[in-house]
Amino acid sequence: MALEQLSEMVQRCQGLPENGFKTEDYDVFTVTGRTCIEEGDSLQLLSVVLDEKNQDIVRCMGWNLLPPLVQVLLKKESKDLPHCLAIFNHVLEVCRPKELLIGLLEQLEHDEPDTVAESLHLLLNPLQKVLLCLGVRKASSLGMALSSVLDQLCKLPVPVTKEQEEDDVFSLCRCCSELSAFIRPFVDEARLSGAQSDSSADRRMMGDLERALPQKEDELRTELLKFCMQALSRVLLQVQLRDQETLPESPLRDFACSILLDLCAIGESLPALVHQPLLKHRHIPGFLEEEVRYPKESLACVAHLLFVHHLQADVFPSVYSPVYRLRANMEHVCLLLSRTEESRIQKGLELYEKSLVRVEDCSLSVDLLEIKSFLSVPQNLVKVMTICPHHNLRTKGLKVFQLSMDKFNLEAKYTFFQLMLKTSNHSGVEGYVIKNIKNQIDSALKADDSNPWFVGLHLLPLLRSVLTLPDGPETDLLENMDRLMEALNLLRYLVIRDKVTENQTGIWTELYKIEDAFLKPLRVGVNMSRAHYERELHLTREDKKSKAKGNDPSVSVSVGDEQLPNMTKDKHIQALHSALHTFDMIESVLVRIEELIEVKETV
Repeated sequence: MALEQLSEMVQRCQGLPENGFKTEDYDVFTVTGRTCIEEGDSLQLLSVVLDEKNQDIVRCMGWNLLPPLVQVLLKKESKDLPHCLAIFNHVLEVCRPKELLIGLLEQLEHDEPDTVAESLHLLLNPLQKVLLCLGVRKASSLGMALSSVLDQLCKLPVPVTKEQEEDDVFSLCRCCSELSAFIRPFVDEARLSGAQSDSSADRRMMGDLERALPQKEDELRTELLKFCMQALSRVLLQVQLRDQETLPESPLRDFACSILLDLCAIGESLPALVHQPLLKHRHIPGFLEEEVRYPKESLACVAHLLFVHHLQADVFPSVYSPVYRLRANMEHVCLLLSRTEESRIQKGLELYEKSLVRVEDCSLSVDLLEIKSFLSVPQNLVKVMTICPHHNLRTKGLKVFQLSMDKFNLEAKYTFFQLMLKTSNHSGVEGYVIKNIKNQIDSALKADDSNPWFVGLHLLPLLRSVLTLPDGPETDLLENMDRLMEALNLLRYLVIRDKVTENQTGIWTELYKIEDAFLKPLRVGVNMSRAHYERELHLTREDKKSKAKGNDPSVSVSVGDEQLPNMTKDKHIQALHSALHTFDMIESVLVRIEELIEVKETV
């Protein structure tokens, strides 16, 4: 029935001009053509489509057959597959590019990863041919197509392991390779256009006024730049590239290389992109705003590819000093570490580490701490070390944190320690900083030449920041245990290491203040806390005895406004014993310090 209706409609419309086709003719062609494909009459439909007399009809209406044709081609199981493929190819040859573009983009839209990958594999090459037929007006259509393709590409899972990438279990590698081939002719066209434009400009003798006039931005280059920036931030920031030794052949690494090469081909300078945070830009009328044109995440990805994976490193000049590179990369590191996604945090840590290792130890001056990013990065690093759910990133963060401190000179270390004690708001981090302060004091006391920052008068303000209780005797000792133990260890070290007669650190003239501000309140706090927890332990044991045998009643515990899972009486008792052990440990160090002070003062 459908084939008969199609034949009647085609015979009626043969020879008519394009404007002679009626709306109902389009509807009949679309409905009957799709029905023929669905009912297995594709061979008969192919003969209609290939008939020379029907070419005007196919040119105007054939693109409406794309949906059912694509469905058959994606399934790859139908006996009519060769016929449908022949119809599909003929439609691509004779139909108008603009309509084909719309039809093909509609068929890209899928949600299932397997279907997404197969549709990209099937449609990228036809899309490329259609776009190339659009001539000089292709730029906006190319931009629309690239946006749709990237939307689909981002639906594919990212390979996590080396084996997943080798086997391409999610087809992301294949799709990235095909996407690189898809944009190649457009990049070549933009490169050729840019070269011709530069050559013409060289031949012209332009006046100062003419040179100052804003030039019209090349639309094709703009669309390609948008695509490269989006590919960097939406695809390459998600994947973990592997070096050539680990994975000799990597389509994802090749895709990253091709994106960087494409940027160079359309006239972008990789050094300028990486160093953009240090450059002052003026707005040029007619050009996109800088942050729209060059998204910060995309620039951070470029820096990561260049300095961590050394991709296209040969196009990057080696004249920049390690400190200059560090300054430029700090903005990128700050952005990446401020994110919550594992891939971005990992790339931020890798970029920061690679930027630091080239810098000499003890070489960064205190002036750098006046730059916002040099303060923001440590704060973001603290968040990674303390609240990131991934253990490997927390460990990596601590390693990079220590590396960053090693690069500061003595004055900068001193200032950095003060800033971290004021801003970190985390006992563990403060304890780690105090341990570094102890190491610097030890180095200063061992050095032949005097170190003015970690001995004498300069050291005293730093010691006052360390040897203090935030809330006096009411300070939560358990919450501040890491900080308190490192502070006590530092004080014990100073009392042992520095003689009363030499007093190199100034500890002995400052001791009475330390006793009033730190030691005495700490002693009171320990006694108060122990008494509270001993009473709580006694009540818990009594409550447990009063319960019926065989029951293990639970205790409700809350932190702030958050209710934690119920804790059994036995676990509650265990937690109370652990707290009492902590107080004993603090007291033992406290007693030892008091004994050392008494001995030293009586000698």
